[in-house]
Amino acid sequence: MSKIVKSDDEWRNELSSEEFRIARKKGTERAFTGKYWDNHENGIYLCRCCGTELFSSDTKYESGTGWPSFFDPVAKTNVALHEDRSLMEVRTEVTCARCDAHLGHVFEDGPRPTGLRYCLNSASLAFKKR
Repeated sequence: MSKIVKSDDEWRNELSSEEFRIARKKGTERAFTGKYWDNHENGIYLCRCCGTELFSSDTKYESGTGWPSFFDPVAKTNVALHEDRSLMEVRTEVTCARCDAHLGHVFEDGPRPTGLRYCLNSASLAFKKR
C-alpha cells in the first residue's frame, strides 16, 4: 500500500471543514452526533480521506459511548497506532496507515474476541453498503 501525502490546502479542498478538523487535525466530534454511531447496515467503513478499507460492520457493536465502535479492523496493516498524551493521560490513537488520517482511539474495554474498542469519529469514515 503506497503512502498518500497531501498538503493541508489539498485536504481542505477535498474535505468539509468538520472532516478536516477531525481527520487531519486530530479533532473529535461530539458523542451521539456523527452519522455512523447508530448505523446498523451491512457494509465496510472506509477512510474518508483515502478510501482504505478499515472496519467491517461485522465487528461493529453498541458500546454506549455515542461513537462508532468496533472490536477489530479489516486488516491490522490498514490502521496504525500511536501513543497520545494530549489529555494528560496516555491513550492510543488510531490513524489510517495509508494517509495518516486521525480516526479515533482504541481502548482495552471491548468485547470478545479481541477485548478492544476502536472508538472512531464518523467524520473520518465513509460507509459502503454490501
